[in-house]
Amino acid sequence: MVVNITRDGDIAVVTVDNPPVNALGQALRQGLWDAVATLDATADVRAVVLICAGRTFIAGADVTEFGKPPVPPHLPDLVDRIEGAAKPWVAAIHGSALGGGLEVAMGCRFRVALETAALGLPEVGLGIVPGASGTVRTPRLVGAAAAVELVTTGRPVKAERARAMGLVDAVVTGDLRTAAVAFARTALEAPLPLPVSARPVTAPDAAWWEDQHAAIAARAKGELAPLRALDCLRVAAERSLAEALAHERATFLALRGSDQAAALRHIFFAERAA
Repeated sequence: MVVNITRDGDIAVVTVDNPPVNALGQALRQGLWDAVATLDATADVRAVVLICAGRTFIAGADVTEFGKPPVPPHLPDLVDRIEGAAKPWVAAIHGSALGGGLEVAMGCRFRVALETAALGLPEVGLGIVPGASGTVRTPRLVGAAAAVELVTTGRPVKAERARAMGLVDAVVTGDLRTAAVAFARTALEAPLPLPVSARPVTAPDAAWWEDQHAAIAARAKGELAPLRALDCLRVAAERSLAEALAHERATFLALRGSDQAAALRHIFFAERAA
């Protein structure tokens, strides 16, 4: 079983166990999809903690699925399903929450992280943009400027910096499961914050976006993905949620089939093999 459900009183703990890096393969996506339905239907569960076994939180997409036809449940739908759950989910992050892993965490109502954790959206390094709301939810959590830095550089940030940005709600030490369950209980005593997708984002003016475009173009040296990611972030700040999600997905799919992305994937796999 790649997804297991246990209980700590009125808090359910959903544990992902898909070694080596808890990648978001089809079995894991389905397991999480089913867990939402199971726990929504369990009357005495008040909140859900999502935690991972092994050395890391969900570290991204399953790279063995790259270049193959996608199989449902698709990741954008899963993130929406977790966000729309009747019981609030709390992502408990250790190791790395990268790419799709961070997108899943942003679908949760809260995020807590061990002080050693790192969070990021490294997709531009593979010639693509985040494809499951990373460019849409990130500015709603951290604001446009921090989102541009995270998404267009692809560089992860450590937990304390993530907390300062607003990407995580708390940084904890000691036993992550214990701390996350305690956080969930405390959070239930106050009104819940809005789901991330429902939070407002302040749109910078056109001149600011033009300055960002010039700086990123100079840095990108011909790479398409960082500028396309910036474009997605601007749409997320200026248009409706539905338009922004559709634009991100279309951009992701267009880039995924590009020669640049294929070349960068080839390098990625060659480095892994070496």
